[in-house]
Amino acid sequence: MHIGLIGGIGAAATVVYYQRLCAEMARRGERLELTLVQADIHELIRNNLADRRKDQAEAYAPLIDRLAAAGCDCAAITSIGGHFCFDETVAVSALPLVSAVRPLDDFFVAEGLGCVGLLGTRVVMRTGLYGQLRQTKAVALDGEIEHLGQLYTDIAVAGTCTPEARAEFFDAGARMVRDLGAEAIVLAGTDLNLAFDGRDTGYRVIDALDVHVALLADLACDRVALEDVAG
Repeated sequence: MHIGLIGGIGAAATVVYYQRLCAEMARRGERLELTLVQADIHELIRNNLADRRKDQAEAYAPLIDRLAAAGCDCAAITSIGGHFCFDETVAVSALPLVSAVRPLDDFFVAEGLGCVGLLGTRVVMRTGLYGQLRQTKAVALDGEIEHLGQLYTDIAVAGTCTPEARAEFFDAGARMVRDLGAEAIVLAGTDLNLAFDGRDTGYRVIDALDVHVALLADLACDRVALEDVAG
């Protein structure tokens, strides 16, 4: 299956999606058919903060048209924050969309996790992954959502993470584990690999990106049916 990715939101997230999907397909000994298009991170941030779901869906639509014209069978948004308008995008999409959020609940249950802590955009933390977790409790540092959300946006736009920002994210995760009962911290912002990759935090960290990449690899290898996983 030919996979289409909407990238550019931000650049670091796009790169890590591409790297991990290529690595997973190589591990499986399979060939990857993929086309990538570029969205505008600044447009996404503006629409996300203002909850302009229809506007962002309309921004995605011509990009998905390009993926369809390139022969892609499905499309995926390489940003958890970029999923805030997922249903609106499905309504105008020329291709089936494969969510990065919907597979997470089942994944957490399979891992035996009853409570997870979230780091990501303001909207992701405030809504508990858009309210899509039905079997797993999601917690966040409610009094710090604005600050942590801005910190996340800053690293996403910059494509790099300062030691100071990394320390703040690590501390936020530790406090969710210690004070809120989180059994793992979910990197529910695709660019958080910039802070966490290769680091020992002292608590379990789950990168939502990896769950999405595994599903996209299953689709690319025709191991799952598109109609069973697409929005």
